[in-house]
Amino acid sequence: MTQKVAVLGTGKIGEALLSGVIRSGWAPTDLLVTARRPERARELQERYGVTAVTNAEAAKSADTLILTVKPQDMGTLLDELAPHVPADRLVISGAAGIPTSFFEERLAAGTPVVRVMTNTPALVDEAMSVISAGSHATEAHLAHTEEIFGAVGKTLRVPESQQDACTALSGSGPAYFFYLVEAMTDAGILLGLPRDKAHDLIVQSAIGAAVMLRDSGEHPVKLREAVTSPAGTTINAIRELENHGVRAALIAALEAARDRSRELASGNS
Repeated sequence: MTQKVAVLGTGKIGEALLSGVIRSGWAPTDLLVTARRPERARELQERYGVTAVTNAEAAKSADTLILTVKPQDMGTLLDELAPHVPADRLVISGAAGIPTSFFEERLAAGTPVVRVMTNTPALVDEAMSVISAGSHATEAHLAHTEEIFGAVGKTLRVPESQQDACTALSGSGPAYFFYLVEAMTDAGILLGLPRDKAHDLIVQSAIGAAVMLRDSGEHPVKLREAVTSPAGTTINAIRELENHGVRAALIAALEAARDRSRELASGNS
């Protein structure tokens, strides 16, 4: 039986997911989209051949609803959807910090809810999507969610109690790497390199390091030690990173991101 999937509030991540599932073989005729602005809905319809509908229409006709609006807009969206969502609809939330109980309390009793935290590399099919089941979500619901989000990268199941930590680590994670590349590029310029050459050197080094981490099976300490010769350039750089507390700063930064995710869950905007 054909499953209809609706992406509600289709922004950048929603569009990346939409394009990813189409590339993986989903028929555009089985996909519905909603958007805040009518011109945005028309743009998505023309670009992908999907059907643009209202939120209420999506709730009535789709088998799976993927809610991709901002956390602060989720309550309003649920108020709009609640009268139209039968208890057998699968509801997938992509909103940071909002627990599945928030949805279960506002929708029909027994509605299956799955919480997903993905990240912006979904735009290049390299996302890390972390999946947690609500009270009524079954193995089949989780497998269907993995099928959808697997179209734009990797998926990982975790207990919902770990979602805030995953949000800090991978949901926000790409920004930390972009920040690091930005700082290293500035350092390259300070050392006398043109910006474009510094950028190319750092980006390719980052890609190579990531592939080694993914494919070698080695612990990052071993990989770092392989680059770190006694009394060489790398160990001098590592010493300065440690002297400036970079490791401690990273830990504190991730704790701050986790705490903000918890604040979002408690309704603090």
